[in-house]
Amino acid sequence: MKKPVVVSVMNHKGGVGKTATVVNLAAGLARLKKKVLAIDLDTQMNLTHSLIGDLPEDAQCISDAVTRDNVSLKQIIRETPIEGLDIAPSGESMVNLELELQSVIGRENRLKKAISTLDSQKYDFILIDNAPHIGLATINSLIASQYFLVPVSAEYLPLVGLKYLLKNVDRIRTEHPTIQNLGFLLTMVDRRESISTDVENILRETFERDVFKSIVRVNTKLKACPQRKQSIFDAEPPSGKGHTDYMNVTKEFLKRVEKLNGN
Repeated sequence: MKKPVVVSVMNHKGGVGKTATVVNLAAGLARLKKKVLAIDLDTQMNLTHSLIGDLPEDAQCISDAVTRDNVSLKQIIRETPIEGLDIAPSGESMVNLELELQSVIGRENRLKKAISTLDSQKYDFILIDNAPHIGLATINSLIASQYFLVPVSAEYLPLVGLKYLLKNVDRIRTEHPTIQNLGFLLTMVDRRESISTDVENILRETFERDVFKSIVRVNTKLKACPQRKQSIFDAEPPSGKGHTDYMNVTKEFLKRVEKLNGN
């Protein structure tokens, strides 16, 4: 029976286009007729705000499904305005997730267990948006995933932080070696700035084929999408650069998954 492909989208550094990547990659997959679930595992709740806005104060969210046996993942999933894309949203209780996980039995496997309760035919892909640090929530995300994807903005500091991110991932992989690196995705590329070219060259020289050939260029329309609960595919025509960039990313993402799956 086919199971969904689960991917952790992560970076130690905030502001690298991580949530934008989850939203627009998920939307791209949905446009290609894939059924997608996005999970907001970041206490900042940016993915939830970008897709459906604030939850009611008493609404259950992903932290409840992870920490409480009487709340299933299915119960908290909501539809988004994007056809084919659902979300397991984040809410106010997310601020206590790390603390609550400390005392939960099997604390590092709670998200994997929650995902296992879903109908295996419901989704083709599950994309997890993570906080910009490694904690119990991020460890849960990695253990629940087959792959991890790292957006890297074309700036110096995110590049420096990559070695620390990979060291932490390698520690987790010693006990869970099946987690594979799907690749590094360059975001916020501006060809007018030499730092963009420098960062791209260093990244490609260092990680070679692990770097996506596709890039995401700087685009002011991307910044407006969260307020409108849109993806870039709704905000731009097919000729738009953001639309083009994220569709290229989506298609390359699928090819990379197929290759790593041996298909």
